Amino acid sequence: MKRRDTLKAISLAGFGLAVEPVEAAVPAPPEKKPVIPGGRQPFEAERDAKLKAEKFFTPHELQTVTVLCDIIIPADERSGSASQAGVPAFIEFMMKDQPRNQTPMRGGIRWLDNKCVAMFGKPFVQCTKAQQIQIVDKIAYPEQASKDMTQGVSFFSMMRNFTAAGFFTSQIGIKDLGYVGNTPNDWQGVPDDVLKQYGLSY
Repeated sequence: MKRRDTLKAISLAGFGLAVEPVEAAVPAPPEKKPVIPGGRQPFEAERDAKLKAEKFFTPHELQTVTVLCDIIIPADERSGSASQAGVPAFIEFMMKDQPRNQTPMRGGIRWLDNKCVAMFGKPFVQCTKAQQIQIVDKIAYPEQASKDMTQGVSFFSMMRNFTAAGFFTSQIGIKDLGYVGNTPNDWQGVPDDVLKQYGLSY
């Protein structure tokens, strides 16, 4: 819910007898206040704007993240994909908001590309869909992964967590969950069968 101003400035004009005509003062234009989305504090909004203006992912890294997001949560008949919900931009923001994740994320993308080059002769985003799923299957299930896939497992788990968090807090993801929040309803009173159960009536 956006914050709203509860007080408005009131101008009071003074009255008196003027001996000579006095040039009216030109009022200064009202100062524009920055838009603070979602009830954020001004310092929070300023920090968010600063982080959004910065770039973390290279174009190649962002492309890799986008492909992975859509493998984790693809589009179906019920809703759009993770990328359609804006998840790559969410992960980009989280990398700047939580710098401790930058090295594992960047290192994980590099590991994925190196493994794909070793297996298929090209980086992940240039692989076929079948090849991409093949490598993902090797790191998506920790209990089944081989020891040489440990770093990949850790990276994919982080990607899966960020993707789910970004998707299910997006407009598309919330709609996919069917969550409507607190909504007004038309109260018709206690159902007749419940009243009858307790021997009560209106």
